[in-house]
Amino acid sequence: MPDSDTIKLLRECNSGIKMGVESIEDVLDKVGSNDLKHTLNECMEKHQSLGSETRKILNSYGGSGKEPSLMAKGMSKIKTELKTAVMPGDSTIADLITQGCDMGVKSLNRYLNEYRGAENQAKDLAKRLINLEEQLTTDVAPYL
Repeated sequence: MPDSDTIKLLRECNSGIKMGVESIEDVLDKVGSNDLKHTLNECMEKHQSLGSETRKILNSYGGSGKEPSLMAKGMSKIKTELKTAVMPGDSTIADLITQGCDMGVKSLNRYLNEYRGAENQAKDLAKRLINLEEQLTTDVAPYL
């Protein structure tokens, strides 16, 4: 039976993945560039795949997923709507995505430090999610 650090880290990863997918979904219909849309769709699929893996591991440990906080979801949605209304375009979307990725990476690193006792499988999953977020930041940089 895994310790509570493992389950807590996996739950935070699960929540972060959901937040990432929702954030991408919020901007997809506002994207002008087919290349940027393809990049975002591809990353969303990778997030969804990692989300499935996370839920599977959590279920095997008897844990359950975690929803992003309503406050974080609401603030993200409002920020996205306001920024894209005032400054529509791929540059704004790339900026929003980059900010979201930066917040995700920061949070995940904090959780890795906080839940040091987590099993390696959970730590590896968190690190893969960090890498995915960092790669998305790199991929959208040309649109800034």
